[in-house]
Formats: sequence, structure tokens, C-alpha cells
Amino acid sequence: MYVQIRNLTFNYKNSEEAILKDFNLSITKGEIISILGQSGSGKSTLLRLIAGLEKPNKGSIIIDKKIMADQNTFLFPEERGVGMVFQDYALFPHFNVEKNIKYGLHAFSNKEQSKRLKEVLELVNLTEFAKRYPHELSGGQQQRVALARALAPKPSVLLLDEPFSNLDAGLKTKIRGELGKIIRQSGITSIFVTHDLEDSETIADKVVSLDISSSISMKTGTR
Repeated sequence: MYVQIRNLTFNYKNSEEAILKDFNLSITKGEIISILGQSGSGKSTLLRLIAGLEKPNKGSIIIDKKIMADQNTFLFPEERGVGMVFQDYALFPHFNVEKNIKYGLHAFSNKEQSKRLKEVLELVNLTEFAKRYPHELSGGQQQRVALARALAPKPSVLLLDEPFSNLDAGLKTKIRGELGKIIRQSGITSIFVTHDLEDSETIADKVVSLDISSSISMKTGTR
């Protein structure tokens, strides 16, 4: 398995009760996984643990045979090679689209940066918007910029936190389809969290449902 999460347990310092307890998940390379649950179920916390933004109390996270976290190891976010699209997109307002995307490419040479920028702009269909600033873009376009920035460094895993929560109902269906297509074209193993079953069933190969008590059910499908 490309991603292996074993017995993952975590509770915040101000809470005695674990928000995730003995959570297990295996993901094959290139698979798209949805974590489905309501507020408080631990789905966004799981993303933060995978990204290295939180440290588990117990358990292990392994990506591509490399230990990200266990009893003896904890890699910081910049060491994990994981890309993340935040719920509010977290775009830099004073950077145009091109500079936002290039932000994650500091380890690339100038030639490689230009090549990769062109590739991801084409992938998300934003080539003609490269010089625009976030406030000049629609919500759907901003989301695609955030996705392009996360994809640009070729991460081992892509994480998306409630990717459709900031979109109105009319735009959501269209953007959902576009996002699923882009992720599949990239071929990157992806995990996204949502509270909407339709989001999960439209995009994901596998749906993992969490409830408030951290019990898990899993639905798989082939695309």
C-alpha cells in the first residue's frame, strides 16, 4: 500500500477525549479517497496529522514506504512532500496567479519552475489568468489556483480540506466535476474531506465515513 495509517489516535490538549482513536486506513497509489463526516468527527484533524501540522498521540503514518510519524519519528510538514489545499484556499492576495503557484517551487531551478508553471496552468485551465490577482478571480478560479499551487511541486499525496464549502450551489456541481477530472489527470494520490455524500460519491474511489465517536465505515467503488 502506498499510504498506510495504523492505530492513529489524537486528542487536543484541551480535551480529554480522543477525536480520533485507533484509526486505520490503507490507500493504493493514485487512489482518490474521501473522508466523509460532520463537524467534530475528526476528518480535518486527520488531514492535519497526515500533513504534519499535528502530532499523533499514538499510531503511525507511512507514505511510499517512508515513515512520517510513529512512536520514534515525526517529520515536519516541509519534510513530507505532501500538498494541501486549505478550505479558505490561503492564496497570497499580493501575489498574482503565477507567483502564487511558484511559491512552492523554490527547490526547482528557474527553468524547471517555468516548465512546471506552464504544465499546471494548462492542467487547471488558467493559462490566460496567470497575471491576475486573487481578487480578480471567481471562487472556482481561486480554488483552481490553490489546487495548482499544491500540485506544482509534484507532492506524494494531495490533501483537500472541504474543497467545495466556499462555493454556491449553482457553481458547486460544475466545479466538483472539474476538480475530479484535474485530480485524475494529475495521477496523484489524493484525500479530501467533506460533509457532503454527493461530493464523495462523485469524485472518490473510496469513501471513509467518520462519526463523532470515530467509528469507521467504508464504501469502495471502481472508476
